[in-house]
Amino acid sequence: MASLEKKSFDNPDETKTPDKTLAQTVNFGTVAATKITAQPGWSWSGCIKPHVGGDSCQAGHVGMVSKGTIRVKHDDGTEIVLTAGDAYSLAPGHDAWVEGDEAVEIYEFNNTGKTYAVWEQA
Repeated sequence: MASLEKKSFDNPDETKTPDKTLAQTVNFGTVAATKITAQPGWSWSGCIKPHVGGDSCQAGHVGMVSKGTIRVKHDDGTEIVLTAGDAYSLAPGHDAWVEGDEAVEIYEFNNTGKTYAVWEQA
């Protein structure tokens, strides 16, 4: 028998709020869907790195941009600019930042059963 389940980002299972970031996650077993809103001035190195450490983001990401523009630079020097309507897959080892004065809204999907980043909430 098929199973149907619905959740809303208005009532997430988990919320994280590092500087200039709102991350709302809904879980479906080992699959997580996360809506991330990053404000102008947001960068991984400035807003997330202080919570998780390391030289660059060591998580892989699969998602899509629904609003705004974000630039991603991989440790190997390659860069990509993502805008509304773009789907993406990012390998571990990167930094990212919001470009322009519009907030970025992205949706990411994780079926590894692992968290993207672990940090202490202030």
